[in-house]
Amino acid sequence: MRRRRLIVLVGAVFVVMAAVAFAVAAAGGVKGSAGATAEAYFKAWREGDVGAMSRLVDRPPEDFRARHRAMDGELGVEDLELRPAPVRSTGEDSAEVPFSGVRTLDELGAWPFDGVLRLAVREREWKVVWAPETLHPLLKDGGTIELTEFEGPAAELVTSEGEPIPRDSYAESYLARLRPEYADVNLGLALVAKGPGRAEQRLLTAEPKKNVVRLTLSRRVQAAAARALDGVENSSIIVLRPGTGEVLAVADRLKDAYSAFHDMFPPGSTFKTIVAAALLKSGLEPGSQVPCPATYAIPGHRGFDNDGGTDRGMISFADALAHSCNTTFVQQATTRIGAEELRETALEWGFGRGMPTGAQGVCGSIEDPETPDDAGANIIGQGKVQASPLCMAAVAAAVQDGTLRSPRLLAEEEVRQIDGRPHPPVPLDSKVVAGLRVMMRAVVDHGTAGDAGLPDGVAGKTGTAEVRGQRPHGWFIGFDDELAFCVFVRNGGSGRSAAVPIAVRFLNGL
Repeated sequence: MRRRRLIVLVGAVFVVMAAVAFAVAAAGGVKGSAGATAEAYFKAWREGDVGAMSRLVDRPPEDFRARHRAMDGELGVEDLELRPAPVRSTGEDSAEVPFSGVRTLDELGAWPFDGVLRLAVREREWKVVWAPETLHPLLKDGGTIELTEFEGPAAELVTSEGEPIPRDSYAESYLARLRPEYADVNLGLALVAKGPGRAEQRLLTAEPKKNVVRLTLSRRVQAAAARALDGVENSSIIVLRPGTGEVLAVADRLKDAYSAFHDMFPPGSTFKTIVAAALLKSGLEPGSQVPCPATYAIPGHRGFDNDGGTDRGMISFADALAHSCNTTFVQQATTRIGAEELRETALEWGFGRGMPTGAQGVCGSIEDPETPDDAGANIIGQGKVQASPLCMAAVAAAVQDGTLRSPRLLAEEEVRQIDGRPHPPVPLDSKVVAGLRVMMRAVVDHGTAGDAGLPDGVAGKTGTAEVRGQRPHGWFIGFDDELAFCVFVRNGGSGRSAAVPIAVRFLNGL
């Protein structure tokens, strides 16, 4: 009995001694392992559990959570993949885990990187030894990684065919107006690493979408228009596609900051196209016989002369336009129609309104005359009548097509966004249009533009606008089966001598 108690006592002492030995061993041992700590850290990182990550870090910095959240938020990290390698020992109480990863950024896509997770025993427990480079190696020593925008090349304006605008095209002032409208969309995005003493490094780049803007300009037509103006200063030519209003060419060499789209000048006898439209509407026909005396005076008021004092006697109304008889037009317009009817016809044909081309524009203006003398001056495109070359090109296009259309340099939707809604097409009186076509063909066949070398099928109207103290402006508007145009030479002389030769070079150069 005594022996049994001794055995029990000895056994109890052994258990106590074993427990003490375990406690001593435990007190001097290390909690966990490098592998387990690393595994827990990578798991929390994948799940975006920054709090759990922080608890595994030895003395995490105050901005630990903010750094992780800022990187994910500011860079737009949508997904994170981490692939750790096996743990490798670097000492009795230190280890490291190389790893590779891929961050997927919402604007730049996959961003692969490599890193090292360092671990050490701290207070008898395996902990992550964290530094900024744990997030990414380039954050070491004060480095930063950020998204930055950068400017791409300037908007490339091209022809309707997608080709470069011809060199020396005399269209640069219009292109310069358009380029700023496309500047704000020409930005790229880059993921950039910076650091003290290090060159800036682009890690990922999203190049700006190539900003190519197709204009309505035709390379072939633009080149021909520009070459037609070579050697002729203070001149311009505008070419339209009648069925759409597209500007096929604008070559502008006007001096002193004048513009063929934005400035108005007295249109001279090209305005007789509008007067003829009003007279045709009143009942005259191209074949109607009308007098063309050398001089005609509005009763009780001033007289008007034909160029060169020519008396043509009785001629057809078509020939009156062909020979640009001032006396015929003043007499017929002051006796058959009034100033109000003429003004209404001018408005119907586009006068009095802006022209939203994408690069802006204006048409023309006509003021009611204060005296019969003013009325006569208006009728021959002087006095209080003004028009832009763009406007008169639109008039020529309306005769060819039978519909007045708003000229434009861009697609209709783009014009709407830049300049506002273009004017809707306006169908014109078909009988009036048919009469004008006959009369304008007579101008080229045997009138003021006859025998000038214009190709077959061209119809038009010359104009010479007097300018006090200076040489007159020369005009020629016209059309063929495919296009309509206006040639304007500021202070260049008569329409026949200054503008028609440019039209000949242009049309023959197509």
